[in-house]
Amino acid sequence: MKKKSIVVHSGGMDSSLCLAQAIQEFGKDGVLSLSFSYNQRHSEELLRAARICEAWGVSHTILDISCLNEITENSLTRHAMPIVAKPGEAPNSLVVGRNGLMARIAAIHANQLGAHHIYLGVIEVESANSGYRDCSRSYMNKLQEILIIDLDDPKFEIRTPLVFMTKKQTMEFGFRLGVLEYLLENTITCYNGIDKVGCGQCPACKLRNEGIAQFLEEHPEVKISYPAFLKGSPFNQ
Repeated sequence: MKKKSIVVHSGGMDSSLCLAQAIQEFGKDGVLSLSFSYNQRHSEELLRAARICEAWGVSHTILDISCLNEITENSLTRHAMPIVAKPGEAPNSLVVGRNGLMARIAAIHANQLGAHHIYLGVIEVESANSGYRDCSRSYMNKLQEILIIDLDDPKFEIRTPLVFMTKKQTMEFGFRLGVLEYLLENTITCYNGIDKVGCGQCPACKLRNEGIAQFLEEHPEVKISYPAFLKGSPFNQ
């Protein structure tokens, strides 16, 4: 099974936008969606990834890296832990090394399939606002250098098309790709696995909801089924 690119795909908005872009560039048959099971707080995101891939006609694979739960402690893999995000500190939902591990595994798989690219939906606003230190382009540049050596592939790239965007800009990106309304209804970002508007309290929900609210103020023609982002919404304060 030869592929042109692999997308690390969580079933959330950002990685699904990367999947849409990869399909646009390489065609659905040239792309593999790769998801990871790591004892995350809920399995709904894997179901969403599978549903999106089925709708878009893309191959989808899930790999197990649940060993992460045995070697690091955080509120995403230890379900009884409350999610805590204190100002100036990394939240306890940070899974140490997760993005680097996923990128490395995806790169190895891409190399086997004849692909020279992987996509990750990381955004530096996550690093700046949430303390997720493995979401920056500088982190990915260092990792890319190592993987070029590991794979013996000077053409290998880690593509991060959203990395310098705000959440509002990612919505605009999806709008231009023609997939935004579908993804607003079918992706899940909430750490607690709550659909659509989410819990509204976890760091992922706060960033997503603020971005949607800002986008919809400028694009009232975009319709979604949940009314949480009308003018005056608490996410708009």
